Order: sequence, then structure tokens, then C-alpha cells
Amino acid sequence: MSSTAALKDLQRELEAKANDLSKLQKDIAKNHQVRKKYTVQLGENELVLKELDLLKEDANVYKLIGPVLVKQDLAEANANVRKRIEYISAELKRLDDILQDLEAKQNSKRDTILKLQQKFQALQAGKPKA
Repeated sequence: MSSTAALKDLQRELEAKANDLSKLQKDIAKNHQVRKKYTVQLGENELVLKELDLLKEDANVYKLIGPVLVKQDLAEANANVRKRIEYISAELKRLDDILQDLEAKQNSKRDTILKLQQKFQALQAGKPKA
């Protein structure tokens, strides 16, 4: 009778670990989505920076603010784009660190689940058939 209770406990534990793994996988997928968005923004900003570098000192630069184009100093525009690139790069690094941590947790959960499954199968194999 105790082996049946042990099997049920083990099954509950397995289900809980599987749910945890599923949550981790969702977090990883969300991280990938956000990372993709930032990667696109980084590419766009680097392109803008290249275009700004091609301009002469006396060129007119305009910034779109809402529905209005506002004249902006070239040096100020350049500095703003560089700051934006710096910020996006820092966010990408932060997301990479989080992703690395999540993947390590995911691997650990998979190992735990595998061990629990083996234990569960061993208990089932040893259980007498009625």
C-alpha cells in the first residue's frame, strides 16, 4: 500500500516540476521576443547613425515629434542616437544574462524531471500486479 502512496506523491512532484519547466520555457520564449525587438531597434539606430555621419556640419536635421518635424542640431541628434544605441546594447546584454540564467534553470529542471521519471518507472516496475 505504501508503494501506491509513494507513486502518487512522485507523480504529483513530477507534475509540479513539469509545470515549472513549462513556465521557464514561456519565459525563455518571451525573452527571445523582446530580444528580437531590441535587435531590430539597434539595427535601425545604427543605420541612422551611419546616415548622420555622412552629413556635413551645416546640414539640416529634423526630428519627428508626434505629427511635427522639429529642427535639431546635428551634434545633438548624433549624441541622442549614440545614447539610444548604448541603452539598447545594455538592454540586450541584460536580456542575454537573463536568458543564460533561464536556460541553466531549464537544464536543471530537465535533469530533475528525468531522475524523477526514472525513479517513478523503477517504483512501477517493482510494484506487484493485482
